[in-house]
Amino acid sequence: MKLFINTISLLAVLMAVCAFSSCKEKRGELKTIWYNGSYNRDFNDLNDVQLAVAQKIGIEPISNRDDAEHASKKMKEIKTCDYYEVEELKHSIPYLIPEAATLLEDIGRNFQDSLYNLNASIYKIKVTSVTRTVDDVKKLGKRNYNASMNSAHRYGTTFDISWVRYTKIDEKDTLNIDNDRLKMVLASVLRDQRKAERCYIKHERKQGCFHITVRK
Repeated sequence: MKLFINTISLLAVLMAVCAFSSCKEKRGELKTIWYNGSYNRDFNDLNDVQLAVAQKIGIEPISNRDDAEHASKKMKEIKTCDYYEVEELKHSIPYLIPEAATLLEDIGRNFQDSLYNLNASIYKIKVTSVTRTVDDVKKLGKRNYNASMNSAHRYGTTFDISWVRYTKIDEKDTLNIDNDRLKMVLASVLRDQRKAERCYIKHERKQGCFHITVRK
């Protein structure tokens, strides 16, 4: 009888420990990460295509940072959150039209969902450029040929996501996913969004980013 009681007590202790701390859901074996496609072919929406929709649904270009405060009332400020990290923006301001802000959040959320389904570590995507004023484009154009005065970034519809840098959420997680495979996961998410006609995307090789313009 005493042995039976001790056994019951031990089981109760083990159940309590599992419930409150140590019995976390075990992650399964990492699944194969692969992108069945071509980045350059799958994401080749050139500037004229992106610019046309940006001019149609976006804001009027902002002349300078002083005018940005008024224009930002029509847009949504984007900040580092659970799904993405906004890097230090030297040549753009962290505002997007609501449709573009929603698209960005959906991309970040779907990216993490995909990693979870692959039994991978969870990472955030990194936003490297957002809306540029006319002055920003002029300054950037001196060093970057792609940053022309016809940049879709001027209309609050367009943002860049790095495919070479990511932020790991749990640094204690010993499983690391290399950037090449993270790019494959991100590309799969972006391809789905593009097929759904939510955006146009250009794979920028030299800039190390996906250049994305919301469509609706």
